[in-house]
Amino acid sequence: MAKRFFELADDMEIQGRWLLGDPTDSQGREVDDPWQFTEGCPVAIGERFRIPIYHPGSPLDFTLTDVGGAPVVHQRVATIFAELAPDDVQVISVDIDGLPGPNCILVATRLIRCIDDNTSREVRYWKSEDGRPEKVGQYRSVSGMRIDPTKVGDAKVFRTWGWTGTLIVSEDIKEALVGAGVTGGKFEEVTGPSDLRPEERERNRRLMTLAEQTDAARSAFWRSLGRLDEEVIIPIVVGGCWPARRQAWRVIHRGNERTLLVTDGLSDSFVDRAEPSVGFGVELALETNEPLDHVEKSWHLQVLERVGDELAAHESVREKVKAGFLSMEVSGQGMPDSLLTKEGRVGVLLGMESSTLPVRFTLSAGEVRLVTVKVLMPVELAYLLEHGKRGRDELVRRFAQDGQGHLSRAWRQSVV
Repeated sequence: MAKRFFELADDMEIQGRWLLGDPTDSQGREVDDPWQFTEGCPVAIGERFRIPIYHPGSPLDFTLTDVGGAPVVHQRVATIFAELAPDDVQVISVDIDGLPGPNCILVATRLIRCIDDNTSREVRYWKSEDGRPEKVGQYRSVSGMRIDPTKVGDAKVFRTWGWTGTLIVSEDIKEALVGAGVTGGKFEEVTGPSDLRPEERERNRRLMTLAEQTDAARSAFWRSLGRLDEEVIIPIVVGGCWPARRQAWRVIHRGNERTLLVTDGLSDSFVDRAEPSVGFGVELALETNEPLDHVEKSWHLQVLERVGDELAAHESVREKVKAGFLSMEVSGQGMPDSLLTKEGRVGVLLGMESSTLPVRFTLSAGEVRLVTVKVLMPVELAYLLEHGKRGRDELVRRFAQDGQGHLSRAWRQSVV
C-alpha cells in the first residue's frame, strides 16, 4: 500500500484562539532569524527562548509563530513526535509568556526534494525577469501540493525542498495526534491523485502565466519609485477577498530616509476569470520617514493590511476610492496610543495626491490607481468628521503647508 502523507498546518478558523509571536531571547529581543526553525535542519541552541503571546486567547497544543512559522507545541505533542519519528525532529524547550507548563519548538530536521510539479494544482518558479537572481529556479509559490512518496524514504516528518514553510507528517503521526485530541492543527493530504481535470490544469496554466506577467510589470513600476527591498520578506497570505486569493505587500526605500509600503495584489487578475484584468484597479501606498527596524511587525504595515482588507471586502469603498478622497477608520489593535480614538480606532485619509508619487500606473490589462494612505491624528479625524468635505480639503491644505504631505507618522503635531 502506498504511503500517505499530510501537511500539518495552523487552524486559523478556531474561534477565540491565541496567536503567538516569534521567539525572543531572555532580554525580550527577537531572534535574528525567525525562519531558522523551518529550514529543515537542526538548530544551534544558545540560551533558552521565550515565546510572546501576540494575541491573547485560548491556548492550543499546536501553534505556528507569527512571522517565522515555527511550530510551538505542548510537551505531550513533542513526545508523540519524538517517539514515532526520533530521527526526524529536534525538540527545543521554551517558555510561553505567562503560561506555566512544558512547551517546545518542534524542528523538522529533514529537508526532502519531493514536490510533484505535475500533480500539484499549481507551482510557480522564480525567473530571471523577477529581479531575484539568487532565487531563479526555486519555487515562488505552490498550491494544492502533491508530493512523490517514493522520494521520501523512511522519513515521517520533514520539510519540502524549495517550499520549506510546509510541514509534512506521515499518516501514523497524523492518527496519533488526532487520537490524542491535539488542538490547533489541521491536516490536508499531499499524496494521491490530483483532483484536477486536464481542462482545469490548462486553465490554471494560463492563469499562472498571466499572474507572472502582472507581477513582473508591477515590480518594474515599484522599482521606478525607489529601491525595491528584496531582503525584507512579508509572508504572502493565501485566501481572503483579494482578486487572486493571495495578499502581498512590498517595501520600497526612497530618498530622504523614507520607506514606502505598498499592497501588491489588489490589481491582480481575478482568479475565477480567464480573461486578463487589473482586479480592483487600485493599489495602496503608505509612506513614512519614521525608522522601521522590523517592517513586517510595524504598525504602518498593520494599517495598510487593514485598509486593504476593507477595500477588498466592500465594493462601495473601492468605488469611492477610485472616485477621489475617502476617510475611514480601522481597528487600532496593536497601534501606538497617539493614533487611537476614544473608541480604540485609527483614522486614515485615502487618495491624497503627492508630488513624488504618480496617481496611476499601467499594466498590460489597463490602468491602476495608486492610492495614498495618510494616518490621521485623532483630533484631525474629529475635525474631518465635523466639517465634512470642507474640513477634508482644509486638512489636505494644512498637510501640504506643514511639509509632511501624505507621510504617516505616529508622533507628530496635529495640524488642527
